[in-house]
Amino acid sequence: MTEDLPELRASDADRERVAEQLRDALAEGRLDMTEFEERLEAAYKARTYGELAPLTRDLPAPGVSAPTVDMTKRPEQNGDWAGRVVGGEGTSSWAVAVLGGFERKGGWVVPKRFNCFTFWGGGTVDLREASFADREVEINCVAIMGGVDVIVPPGVEVVVRGVGIMGGFDHREDGVPAEPGAPRVIVTGVAFWGGVGVRRKLTAAQRRHLKEERRREKLARKENRRELW
Repeated sequence: MTEDLPELRASDADRERVAEQLRDALAEGRLDMTEFEERLEAAYKARTYGELAPLTRDLPAPGVSAPTVDMTKRPEQNGDWAGRVVGGEGTSSWAVAVLGGFERKGGWVVPKRFNCFTFWGGGTVDLREASFADREVEINCVAIMGGVDVIVPPGVEVVVRGVGIMGGFDHREDGVPAEPGAPRVIVTGVAFWGGVGVRRKLTAAQRRHLKEERRREKLARKENRRELW
């Protein structure tokens, strides 16, 4: 097919070649199902080369290798622990919330010991995108009629040594095996008529990456079923 003669009438074989290229693009994850169905319908309705050409203009031509892309799975931040244990001092070593709140998140440096206190308030200590001043850090939480939420990335070792007095101290993440080279996070303190929660969560970027991987796997399974039919 050529774009030099856009008004030239397309044959059934031309339409089928475009359809096959679209099927390949779907199997490779270059098109999602909605895009594939829209383009496939347009391909079978096309009467000229000019109508067919735009449907595959952004796809590699058959028999031509696409540019090499490094697809090695590298979760953002997590896994590259050597680059996240930076030494030195922390960005912030304490936080207080009295009748209010605080939040430590993003690309901050966690010190060897971080102290936080809440009284009729709440706070969040988010370590998912943080670097660490030492291989072992301590998050000391005192929550009095308030709460602290400690969020850690997958892969780190968590040790919980806090106590709840007429309150709660979350121990669910205690003892989960760590990835090689990952830092150790020790959560200590006391919750009096309050609570300290410890949770593992992915970053928003990691969730998007995981969702995209699952979508691609789903499309690949659909295409395999079609081939079996």
